[in-house]
Amino acid sequence: MGAITLNAVEKWYGEVQVIKGVNLAINDGEFIVFVGPSGCGKSTLLRMIGGLEDISRGSLLIDGQDVTDQPPSKRGLSMVFQSYALYPHMSVRDNMGFSLKTAGAPKAEIAEKVDAAAETLKLDQYLERRPKDLSGGQRQRVAIGRSIVREPTAFLFDEPLSNLDAALRVEMRYEISKLHQSLSATMIYVTHDQVEAMTLADRIVVLDAGRIIQVGTPRELYNHPGNVFVAQFIGSPKMNVFGCEASGDSYTVPGGRTGPYPVGPGATQMGIRPEHILVGASGMGQCDGTVDVIEYLGADTFVLMDCGAAGQINVRISGDADLKVGDVVGLSFDAERTHFFDADGNTINT
Repeated sequence: MGAITLNAVEKWYGEVQVIKGVNLAINDGEFIVFVGPSGCGKSTLLRMIGGLEDISRGSLLIDGQDVTDQPPSKRGLSMVFQSYALYPHMSVRDNMGFSLKTAGAPKAEIAEKVDAAAETLKLDQYLERRPKDLSGGQRQRVAIGRSIVREPTAFLFDEPLSNLDAALRVEMRYEISKLHQSLSATMIYVTHDQVEAMTLADRIVVLDAGRIIQVGTPRELYNHPGNVFVAQFIGSPKMNVFGCEASGDSYTVPGGRTGPYPVGPGATQMGIRPEHILVGASGMGQCDGTVDVIEYLGADTFVLMDCGAAGQINVRISGDADLKVGDVVGLSFDAERTHFFDADGNTINT
């Protein structure tokens, strides 16, 4: 079992509060990702769960047992850090089995568990090598294997892919996802990369300034963000957000034209994702834009449009679209994918 519950958890450093009353229930076997900008408190919260940081106020329960004041060794959790922290003089086998050896486990048991973890992580042929003879991705798999052999209640990952290049990050995302499927274990994963969050998580916890802003599945957060912060943090490139004038059944883009759509009361801002904008002839849609920058990415092209009073709007189009800098085009917003926000930045349900 690996259900974890945080009740009104706070963290204070003297007079400074960095975690502000976090309440969260994590189900057994769930893959939870903490995501947010640098300094939002996600790593601190993970370390509080792991016992590496004291909980100033509130309580932490693991499988219904209060472990708030228990040391890390009593919580049954295992952490994987950004740094591999492998012993350079030891083989992969010895690194993976070291925690069991220090705990006094029999040699046969250690060998069995190391072999099983190595098979799961495709490290069989590297067991006798030393860390210096491995790639970055292989070293990270060894660090994960060291956690697996302990058979923890839950795995805690603190930005484990940050030291890897782009290709290895993609490969390791796949490996971690497959690992979760095979182990069915609870995993809590910290990252600042929203792509990692979207591709790995069962649910995402979006944090900012020590508070949970929204919790939901990747699809829920992408399609139904609770406020401007989540709307622009989840999704790459981020959602376009700009002011609007709204009445009961329509809205007007600054410097643009009216769009027929039922708008909730109090809407002062609107948002539209780059892929939900259709490019057409000038004079069509909600506003015109002048092509400012073209970012060709193969299958897709991102076009930054200068839309006058509405500001800069990013549009995602097909990679073979024929546009050039200076072209003036009309932008039509998908009515079913348009979001509206109040003066405080909170989503208005329409």
